[in-house]
Amino acid sequence: MSRGAFSLAGKFAAVLIGTATLAIVSTLAIAHFIDNAIFAGTAALLLMLPILLWLARNGLKPVLAMYRALAGTVTSYRDGDYGFGLHWQRRDELGDLVAAHNALGQALREQRLGLVQRELLLDTMVQHTPVAMLLVDDGGRVAFSNVAARKLLNDGHRLEGHALEALLASAPEPLREAIGRGGDGLFAVGADDDEQTFHLARRGFRLNGRRHELFLLRRLTAELRRQEVQTWKKVIRVISHELNNSLAPVASLAHSGAELLRRGQHQRLEEIFATIEERARHLEGFIRDYARFAKLPSPRLEPVLWPDFCARLRSQIDFALDGPLPEQPARFDLAQMEQALLNLLKNAHESGSAPDAVSLRVRRLPGAVRIEVLDRGSGMTPAVLENALVPFYSTKRSGTGLGLALAREIAEAHGGRIALNNRDGGGLAVAMVLDAV
Repeated sequence: MSRGAFSLAGKFAAVLIGTATLAIVSTLAIAHFIDNAIFAGTAALLLMLPILLWLARNGLKPVLAMYRALAGTVTSYRDGDYGFGLHWQRRDELGDLVAAHNALGQALREQRLGLVQRELLLDTMVQHTPVAMLLVDDGGRVAFSNVAARKLLNDGHRLEGHALEALLASAPEPLREAIGRGGDGLFAVGADDDEQTFHLARRGFRLNGRRHELFLLRRLTAELRRQEVQTWKKVIRVISHELNNSLAPVASLAHSGAELLRRGQHQRLEEIFATIEERARHLEGFIRDYARFAKLPSPRLEPVLWPDFCARLRSQIDFALDGPLPEQPARFDLAQMEQALLNLLKNAHESGSAPDAVSLRVRRLPGAVRIEVLDRGSGMTPAVLENALVPFYSTKRSGTGLGLALAREIAEAHGGRIALNNRDGGGLAVAMVLDAV
């Protein structure tokens, strides 16, 4: 309560004391003329009753009016209207309640204003983002769309209320196929120089108790072209480096051989020719690896028994089996999976691991098969782990950076994935997880 205020309880007590005093005085005055105390008291009570009713009515009238005003503003707040305020001149408990009520209204107005400003900012960002956004309800109708989505699907016209199926009927076929497949993915629209690449992402959630799905269509053409140029530059640098490393010594050795032949000194010619052959074969292998990576065909799935497959691998490179092999056969491209695991096993032997510490583990998981190549080498630093699967990235002086990248390409072509992790106690674990078919 405000300092210096006269409380409602004090005012009520003052009225009661004043009324009681007046009743006593009236009773005594009437008893002075009439020698009957009961009659005098009754007469005084009847005389004071209209006065009490008048005092109650006039004293409670503004209080009751304020209560009605408070109830009205609370109803307005419930309806989202915070533009009301109350005024109470008297300094009492009701005045404190009115002040608190007005402070609440001010706080709600400020919060509402902040929410409106944030909603305007969010709407501006959503409407002007280059990512096409489409919100579809459980009935298949568009509940929300931004400018990019309207331009992409309806020549800039409003989409809300339209059926998504009807909109897709006139959309490019790659877009229809991408949405029909379900999940995220890439698709291209157009051909040649007019081809545009998009990334489709979709997320489901509940809004107001109803199932909704959000479609996000992002144009990636410019970004992919920039990355393509950077990739080609890197490829050219790697190939040029490898060609120079091989052709420069070959040219020098050929010149030295010709000079020795001219002098009649034939003793070192065999060594020179062997070195030239070794560099030529290295260059041949380098080009073959690049061609294999660039021209990886779609996998031809066939049933493969794990004991036979591991025996075939062991005939080419040493490794130990960690645990029993699954009895149920797997379905994958035999040649591609063999190439992928040979690359991984070769990397394991080149990691500094003891040969007998290189092992292969195959486990059957619910709906998947996990193939792990384990070693006890030096492992990888966080920076190398982050870039190890990137094509052309290598920490080896003579490495092409294609072994792990090719294994990743093969795993993803089979609908799987590959992951690298350092092992407790040292070493690396490379895991390929394939869908069990």
